Amino acid sequence: MSQDKTSLFSVDQIDTELTRTTLKEVYDALEERGYNPSNQIVGYLISGDPGYISSYKDARSKIQEIDRAKIIEILLREFQKNNK
Repeated sequence: MSQDKTSLFSVDQIDTELTRTTLKEVYDALEERGYNPSNQIVGYLISGDPGYISSYKDARSKIQEIDRAKIIEILLREFQKNNK
């Protein structure tokens, strides 16, 4: 990398990628256990009750590490991006 150019660092992009990865892991863990992942994740996001998320593969603790509002914001942004 050249010393005469300023590099840009985006914390928001890292947060988004971390959230995507976490949601994928949680979704997959719920699916493996025979749950409807969409219903379970929506239930968690609406109520805040972690009981909607199985503890299988640490899915519950993983999703609780991310602010629910941040998850909803990213999902909405992805929806808007894919529907333009």
